[in-house]
Amino acid sequence: MTTEPNSNKKLLIYAHYYHPDVASTGQILKELAEGMLDSFDITVICVVPSYTGSVAPEYKTKMFYYEEINGVKVLRIRVPEFSKNNKMSRIKNILAYFVGAMLATFKVGKMDYVYSISQPPVLGGLIGVWGKWMKRAKYIYNIQDFNPEQTMAVGYSKNKLILNAMLWFDKFSCKCSDKVIVVGRDMVETMKHRFKGKKIPNHSFINNWIDEKEIYPLPSDHEQVVAFKRKYGLENKFVIMYSGNIGLYYDLENMMPVIEKFKDRDDVVFAFIGEGSVLKDLVAYKEEHELNNVTFIPYQKKSDLIYSLNAGDVHWCINAKGIKGVSVPSKLYGIMAAGKPILGVLEQGSEARLIIEETKCGYVTEPANYGEVEAIIEKFISEKDTNIPAEMSKRGRAFLVKNLTKDVSISKYIQEISI
Repeated sequence: MTTEPNSNKKLLIYAHYYHPDVASTGQILKELAEGMLDSFDITVICVVPSYTGSVAPEYKTKMFYYEEINGVKVLRIRVPEFSKNNKMSRIKNILAYFVGAMLATFKVGKMDYVYSISQPPVLGGLIGVWGKWMKRAKYIYNIQDFNPEQTMAVGYSKNKLILNAMLWFDKFSCKCSDKVIVVGRDMVETMKHRFKGKKIPNHSFINNWIDEKEIYPLPSDHEQVVAFKRKYGLENKFVIMYSGNIGLYYDLENMMPVIEKFKDRDDVVFAFIGEGSVLKDLVAYKEEHELNNVTFIPYQKKSDLIYSLNAGDVHWCINAKGIKGVSVPSKLYGIMAAGKPILGVLEQGSEARLIIEETKCGYVTEPANYGEVEAIIEKFISEKDTNIPAEMSKRGRAFLVKNLTKDVSISKYIQEISI
C-alpha cells in the first residue's frame, strides 16, 4: 500500500534569497522552512545564488532550476548579475526576480498558504498578494523592514511621488494579507501609525532568532578561534568587531572618525566582517587617515561564523537614526548567542535596544551621539580585564536561550500560519 509522501497542507514561500546565499533573511527563511516541515509541505521560490552580485556558470543556462534542500522543494529563478554600487543594475536584478517569481507561481501547483517577506522592498509584499490570488490561498506577510520608511530614514530617495507610491502599494499588501507578522515591538507601533489606528490589518509580533546550537560561546584559546585571529592579524588585541552587511542603514561611515580617535592604540583593533555598498567608503577613510588598527575581512561561511563571532571581544549593534520601528538588526541574535558584550548605537524604544537594556548585556547610546560612542569604547577598553564583560556575556546568552531561539520562534510561526 502506498501513502502520500506528505499529507500536510501546502505552503509556498517567496524568498528573494535562500540558502546558500549569505543574506540574513535567506538564512532565517531556510531555518524557518526546515523547522516547519513537520507541519507543512513547503516550496520556496527564490533567485539562483547571487547575493554578492555574481551568478555561478551552472545557473546561467535555464530560466528555472528545481532543487530539494533538506526536504524543502526549491524553485530558483535565473536573474542578471549586478553591482551593489550600481543602482540600475540592482533594479534590473530585482525586477527579474519579481517577474520570474510571478511566472514561477504557475509551476508549483495548488497551495493552501502563501508566505512572503518584505524583501525586495514593496515588491516582496506584492508578490505575496499575487500568490494569494493565483492560488486562492491564505496569505501571511512577514515584514522584516518597513519600506518606504527605511528608504526615507537614510535619504536613499527623496522623490515624494515614488515614496508615496511605495507606501500605498505596501499598505495594499498589508490590507490583502490574512496576517501580517512583524519582528519587533516597535514595528507594531509603526503598523498602527501607518493606518492611523483605523482598520489596522490583523498582525502579530515574533522575534527573529538564531540557532543557539550552531552559535555558542567558545574559549578564547579554541583552536579555530585562534586560527581566525592569526589569519587576520587580531592576535593579542582587544577586538571591537562589526559583522554583517556594510550598507546604508548603519551609519558606519560616520563611525570612522570616532574609530580614528583610537588610531594610536596598538592593543585595540577594529574589525569589519562583511560586504556592502558603504565598504569602499570605509576602506578609503582607513587608507586616507592611516588607520592601521582597522581591518576588513570578507563574509564568512555560515559554518565558520561561530569562530569569527567568538574572535570579537565586543560587537557593534548599530542602526542609523530613523530606523526605530522600521527594522531590527538580526546581527543582535548572533552576538548574544556567542555570548559577547554589545556596543549598541540604537534609538530608545527600538526592539534591539529594549533587549540589550532588559538583559544588561552591553552599553547603548543614541545614533549620531558620537561623543558617547567614543566614551563607551573607552569604557569597554578600561573594563576588559574585569569580570564585567563576562557577566554581560552570561546575561545575553541566558536570555537568548530562553526567549530568542529557533524553536521558540518557529513554533509561534506554525501557530500563526495555521490559525
